[in-house]
Amino acid sequence: MKYTEEHEWLRVEDDLVVVGITEHASEQLGDVVFVELPEPGTTVSKDDEIVVIESVKAASDILAPLDGEIVEVNEALTDNPGLVNEDPQGDAWFFKIKAENLSDMDEYMDEAAYKDYIG
Repeated sequence: MKYTEEHEWLRVEDDLVVVGITEHASEQLGDVVFVELPEPGTTVSKDDEIVVIESVKAASDILAPLDGEIVEVNEALTDNPGLVNEDPQGDAWFFKIKAENLSDMDEYMDEAAYKDYIG
């Protein structure tokens, strides 16, 4: 897994990248009450705002970590946004993206570097 400074995690599955937020991010947000996901088939560029998360504390955007196409979204989050708090690095993934270039993930942190980052 790789991690961004925006507290997203990225996991490669076959030729897709699964994206969610870290446990640290979900704790900072508090109870998540709403998630708005992108439409599958949407082409995105790195740093595009593509997911909106609302919690009891704040609203936040998830940025596209890579250039590519959104191929699947986690519809379970629409019905149960609290899943983000329950299992942020497992069942509460947000979307799967077919990255234009998987090697772009090399710039992101590994788990040890992310743990140092959040200190």
